[in-house]
Order: sequence, then C-alpha cells, then structure tokens
Amino acid sequence: MTVRTAVVHLDESCLGNGREMATPGGSGGLIEVRVAGSIERRDFFVHAPDTTNNKMALAGAIGVLQLLARKNVRLSILIVSDSEYLVRGVREWMPGWRARGWKRKTGEVENLDLWRALEYSLTLHDAQFAWVRGHNGHPKNEYANDLAVRAAKEQETSDGVVASGFDHWLAERRAAGHYLDYDPDDAFAGLEARLHAGDRFPLDLDALSPRGG
Repeated sequence: MTVRTAVVHLDESCLGNGREMATPGGSGGLIEVRVAGSIERRDFFVHAPDTTNNKMALAGAIGVLQLLARKNVRLSILIVSDSEYLVRGVREWMPGWRARGWKRKTGEVENLDLWRALEYSLTLHDAQFAWVRGHNGHPKNEYANDLAVRAAKEQETSDGVVASGFDHWLAERRAAGHYLDYDPDDAFAGLEARLHAGDRFPLDLDALSPRGG
C-alpha cells in the first residue's frame, strides 16, 4: 500500500454510551488507495472495554494515521467522519488549545491524552478532516459504522490493516435494493483528484457530495 494519497472513512460506536456501567466501544475505518492504477480497499478496527463515543472517534483517527505510517510513506489523506467532536476538534479547536498551553478558555481539555496523541499522529501525514452526517445514506460511513459496532460487540481489534469486506457488504445492500445508483470507485476518484490537486476540503463534505465519497 505504498501510495501518495488515501481516503479514510471512520466511524465509532459505544454500547450504552452515558450509562452508569461499563460501556464497551469500537472504532472502524475503510481505507481507500490507488495502487498501480487499481483502487484497493482495506479495513481496520479497534476496541476498548469501557469508553465513550468521543474517545473512540479519537482512537480511530490516531490508529489509522499510525497504521498508514508503518511503511514510512507520508501520505496526503482525507479522513471522513460523522464525529463533529473529532472533525471540529482538529480543524477549529486544537490550534487554540495549543496556543493556550493545551487549555480550554473555560478549563481543562477533555481527553487530553488522546488529543496529544492525535497531535503527534498528524505530523506523520498531510491530513485533512471532513464531516458527514451519520446514518444519512452514506454507504462508506455506514460500512465503517458496522465495523465499529462489531468491534465494540466482539471486543476485537484488527491485526493492523486487513482485507476489506466492503465489496461484499455493498453487494448485499444492493441485493436488498439500496445504493443501486452509487459507484464507490467514482466517489473515491472524485476525492482523490481533489487531494492530488491540493484542494482544501470544506468542513461539511455533504456540501460537495450528497454521498460523502
């Protein structure tokens, strides 16, 4: 997977989020790259026994940035997530926190250890973050959600980046009458072209594509 650009669709899950009990969680991602002219897809997922949605959103971003750095290749990456906490945090909040010595205007930064880990992970690549609305007909976001839920339920972490089940997942959904007019390769190619061109993505990716890539 030695490539210059990548698109990653992330989602997170926390079972029983907010309850006064252990809340297992997971995060999953679909990684898309082009190798020798062909689009390749890979999955990854991580879990935690007691966590929150916000923590898993951060863990997923940290995980994929570090996994993609294992071959010492610096990539231009677009990370697409339905977590406003993650996307706005990277795009809008982190610069102010850093300028104030990692403090909020009103006190401590929640999940500071994870934010600092993400700060380091962002130095490994040229990464942009964009938001899509969750559970709103974005096939790749829905697939990432399924990975995250499974990781949370089974308390399972992938052995690095693994073969993707997206094509099979999409075929099953199409057999049920969903996403019949959706071309995942064309969606990826559109985002890839903008990365190659050095474009800056808006915070809300739905403003560019109703299917979020």
